[in-house]
Amino acid sequence: MSTPSPSSPKPKLAISACLMGDEVRYNGGHKESRLCSRILSEHFDFVPVCPEMAIGLGTPREPIRLVGDPAQPRAVGTVHPDNDVSQALLDYGTRMAGQLTDICGYIFMQKSPSCGLERVKVYQDHGRPAEHAGRGLFAAAFCALHPDLPVEEEGRLNDPVLRENFLIRVFAYADWQQLLAAGLSRRALTDFHSRHKYLLMAHNPMQYKVLGHLLGSMGKSDPNEVGPRYFSQLMAALKKCATRRTHTNVLQHLSGYLKHSLSTEDKQEMQQVIGQYRLGIIPLVVPLTLLKHHFRQHPDPYVGLQVYLQPHPENLSLRNSI
Repeated sequence: MSTPSPSSPKPKLAISACLMGDEVRYNGGHKESRLCSRILSEHFDFVPVCPEMAIGLGTPREPIRLVGDPAQPRAVGTVHPDNDVSQALLDYGTRMAGQLTDICGYIFMQKSPSCGLERVKVYQDHGRPAEHAGRGLFAAAFCALHPDLPVEEEGRLNDPVLRENFLIRVFAYADWQQLLAAGLSRRALTDFHSRHKYLLMAHNPMQYKVLGHLLGSMGKSDPNEVGPRYFSQLMAALKKCATRRTHTNVLQHLSGYLKHSLSTEDKQEMQQVIGQYRLGIIPLVVPLTLLKHHFRQHPDPYVGLQVYLQPHPENLSLRNSI
């Protein structure tokens, strides 16, 4: 399973410091996210980062904003535009990308000229935002050096589907880090892919086949060369959100492992519950709970290894709302 045991260290997540309640914003305030500071902090060790404070901007301070070309904006003071901190933010992003090599994800503050991942306003000479939005300079420099790292803006985590998708990718990333620490081998790669089969099928069925072919044609290739390519494609595939249709397909596949074990009545109930989920009447947790109940009664060694059944800690209740 990808979720850590109680005795193993918590995975690390970097986070914009203001989201943890640190009073580092330009106005001396914070933007505490209770989801992060109260709920997720039970499962992750957070590494708070505030690039604006780190490059020497105090608090309270003159706000900065992005100006110029949305593809390559500059970060300048809103009152004193000659106060250009663009290079300092880019350099700090590069530096932190080199230091934070043991994190499994990053939660950024949205709309920030330093930390926003998308939809950050870029102002033009006439004072109006450009038609095309930009990306915070620190976030841009950091993410360029960690293209496979799961990243998300805190505001988007209010969406249950996006929240679950982000945390699935975080735990898959943590699982991969453990695999790398143990040493890559062809067998380890194949086992990793096998355990993630149904998770991949729920998110991106086509990529499951593509990745299976990549490993199947590995032959005597060096796993240290194939592994990073495999993982980059895996993380890209998991970024696609699973749907009720793709989840239903996976639930049907898994229920097929029970066809010789269940009574006619139990099979009918299973199909009825999967059908209710597909129609949006009940959340995903209901058919999954029923499936897990039957697999406890009738264990299957292959299904028992599937990350899909528990890709994140159960008490996060992420599948109660999707």
